[in-house]
Formats: sequence, C-alpha cells, structure tokens
Amino acid sequence: MKLRDLSGVSLRGKYVLLRDDFNVQILDGKITEGFRIEQSQPTINFLRDAGARIAIVSHLGRPKGMRDMKYSLRPIAEYMKLPLVEDCLNKSFMANMKDGDVVLLENVRFYPGEEANDVEFAKKLADGFDLFVNDAFAVSHRAHASTVGVTAYLPSYAGMLLASEIDNITRVMENPKHPVLSIVAGSKVSTKIGVLRALIRLSDTVIVGGALGTTFNYALGAPVGNSLYEPDQKDNALAIMEYAHENNCRFLLPLDKGVGPVFEPDAPRTDKDIGDILPDDVIIDGGPKTAERDVAEIGQAATVIWNGTVGMAEWMPTWSHGSFAIARAIAENTRAGKLHSIVGGGDTVAALDACGVRNDITYVSTGGGAFLEFIEGKDLPGIAVLMEK
Repeated sequence: MKLRDLSGVSLRGKYVLLRDDFNVQILDGKITEGFRIEQSQPTINFLRDAGARIAIVSHLGRPKGMRDMKYSLRPIAEYMKLPLVEDCLNKSFMANMKDGDVVLLENVRFYPGEEANDVEFAKKLADGFDLFVNDAFAVSHRAHASTVGVTAYLPSYAGMLLASEIDNITRVMENPKHPVLSIVAGSKVSTKIGVLRALIRLSDTVIVGGALGTTFNYALGAPVGNSLYEPDQKDNALAIMEYAHENNCRFLLPLDKGVGPVFEPDAPRTDKDIGDILPDDVIIDGGPKTAERDVAEIGQAATVIWNGTVGMAEWMPTWSHGSFAIARAIAENTRAGKLHSIVGGGDTVAALDACGVRNDITYVSTGGGAFLEFIEGKDLPGIAVLMEK
C-alpha cells in the first residue's frame, strides 16, 4: 500500500486543511486523556515548520448535525493553546494568517453534511484551501465529508500519524513473529466476526474476554447470569470456534468472572468459576484464574495484539483487575524485549494509561473501529482516496 505523503510537497504559504481526530474524553470542561492530540502533534509541527497556514478540522462526540455546544472543541483549543474558529465554514480568518499559523475549526459534525458526506458541504469546507492532509486514522473508516468528500476538490495527502498507523499495523499483519497471541474483548460478537476470523488466520492463540467472551461461554452452555451477552449469536460463536479449530488456532474463553449483584461501579465483587454463576449474578470483569491464564499466555508469546478491555476497567479498583493484569503483563514482556506488542481502542489505551504503561508498548494505535477494520482487511474510505494510482 503506497500512500501519497508530503514528501517533496511545497508548503510555504499554502493553506492546509488538516483532518485530525480530537474526539477525546472531556469531563467538566477538562481533557482527561490527550493521547490522540499528542500523536497528532508531529504532523502539525512539520506543517508549521514548513511554513504552511493550517486549519485543523475535527469532530467531538455525536451532536447529530446540530450546533450542540456540549460538543464544542473549545476545551481542546484551550488545551492546545490555539485560536478557535467558531464555524468550520467561516473562512474570514484566512486573510489574517501568516506562515506557520495554526487554528482549530469548530466541530465539523455541527453540520449534517459531514456524516452524510454531502457534496456541497464538502466543497464549502474545502473552499479557500490549497491542499488537504488526513492524519485521522481513527475516523478513516468513515466516508465523511472531512475524510473523503474534500479530496474531490483538493490535492490530498496522508499525514505522519496516518502513515505510521498503516505501516505499523501492516507490518504485524504481514510478517509477525510467532507465536502470535491476539486478545479481543468488547461487547458484541456480531460486530467482530470478520476481525476474529482474520485474527484466527494470523494467530497461534486467540483469547476472547468481556461480554464477547460471555457470549462464547453461553454458546457452549455455560450460565451467564443477568449479564450482557448476545443469545442470537450462538451459531456464529460456535462457527468461529470451529473456524479456529480448522486453522489450528487455540481459542481460549474466560475461566471465571468477577460478578456483582448489580451493574454499578460500587457493587461488591465476588469471583466465581464460569459454571458457578447464578441467575442474578451480573458479570463485570474477568476473574483471577482467567487473568493468571492470560498472563501466562502473554509470557509465551512473541507478538501480542490487544483490543478491548475484559471488564469495566474504568471502574477502578474493583472492576479493573482483569484488564490491568493484561496491560501490565504485555508491558513487562515488551519492556524485557521478549514481545512485540500492538494495542488499539480507546478503552484499551485508557487502561494502559491508568496502569502507567503506555510508553512500554511497542505500538499504540489511535484507532478503535478503524484499527479492527484494517486488521480485518476492509478498505477504509479515508485511506483509499489517498493511495497512489
């Protein structure tokens, strides 16, 4: 895959529309985790140093095409110390820009034309700019106006973060060091059938956890209590396990779970073997036997791919045990030079941060859905339009 990048592109004095993904968590007007902003900085600095005049376009949350100020990018502008242009279609700021200036445009999803990839909206968004740079891997699986539509009107290139994401994930998918262990969690089998099959073909062992693992346990007849799972996905779960068998891939399910009487952060925790779960039990985390097994598997692997926490890791400390055990084991083995690790997904990265081990991982992706779809082998619309022909 060869992307058009910025090598050799004349940038001084050029107006650049830069798509970044600043869809970060904000509580009480403060950014609680700025990983995606940090990862976007090298491209911003490169463009600034080259003398470009940069307007960053991004989204935050799901304002549903309305100007809902709950989703304003103002906290991000303040965090980055950038001027905020209060309407992403207002171009009056451009007349006052100098080489190296950077501004942040207000939430592009305040307009319904963004998610609809509306032609007229895309044309208005692109108007006045000389070129477009996409550095938002995490939304490149969406055919939106700011990822795809604007490329019809502007010369378009991949930013450094986007290129790095593609390079790092492709390298693992095409030439991993074995044994390969993939750990996949989350809530739904129905959204992960394709990626599970892709990882089974790649991996020597696949571990499933979270509500995803609960559905697989259910498919084999285990009790699941009053927990989140997908009873209608039983046949798909059984088919995936058979596919793993056909591909000589070990497919490991949860052995035990942390359960509570209600699905609440302060619910009292009891650890139970899968077969001992009662009808009123609510599964909230992986159990200690599963964590011990997972840590041992990580210790035997040469490559680990991880997406999805195995419990409500944000409900610390009671319900973070399973996810934190995985995070620390991956970090420890990577730090010791025993492991090449790649981790993706917002909740998963947050777990790394909560453990203080993000910097110990070989590569941390900014993508969640895009990360999984790329692994699955799907064409990502925002990337397809940047490929050299």
